[in-house]
Amino acid sequence: MDFFNHIKTVISIILGLSIGCLLNGSVKFVQHPKRTKPYWVHLLWVFYLFLLMIHFWWWEYNLREVRMWTFTEYIFIIMYIIIYFTSCQLLYPADVKDYGDDYKNYFYSRKKWLFLLLIAVFLIDIFDTLIKGPEYLEKLMPVYAIRMISHISLLGIFAFLKSKKASLYGAMVIFFILFEIYFIFSKFYND
Repeated sequence: MDFFNHIKTVISIILGLSIGCLLNGSVKFVQHPKRTKPYWVHLLWVFYLFLLMIHFWWWEYNLREVRMWTFTEYIFIIMYIIIYFTSCQLLYPADVKDYGDDYKNYFYSRKKWLFLLLIAVFLIDIFDTLIKGPEYLEKLMPVYAIRMISHISLLGIFAFLKSKKASLYGAMVIFFILFEIYFIFSKFYND
């Protein structure tokens, strides 16, 4: 097995577990509608993370172009995926009893952790993109730079924002979702 297939296998296993976590957490609202209260902002973040991971899975196919791998690069890719997994587990904990069985209470109590983990995802993404080479990075510009600057900045601000206005967090995640869809179609539609 070549090294790319090895990395692809590790990526697939951990991302499969991550996506499974999001799907299982979401299906529980249908299975047990009276057990916990869903929160629309939380559900949008779940959808956004799902979209990010599907995009990541597609994006990582470009690692096939990397001819020489170092252990550092391998560890960075694994860290990248582990942060996705951790974010999914954070969005859907084993239970939310400590938060009144309400995802709204849970979301606001853990938003700082979620947003800081997403900042880490974007920072590692920069390194990951650089691994794929300067031509690859150039192909993504300028949308990639706008994405990184806007997303990291907003996540940093909202991580420490005291407000619990649903409209603010909802607007941010809707912006992120729309930007991600635009980014996918503008750069990867023909791949």
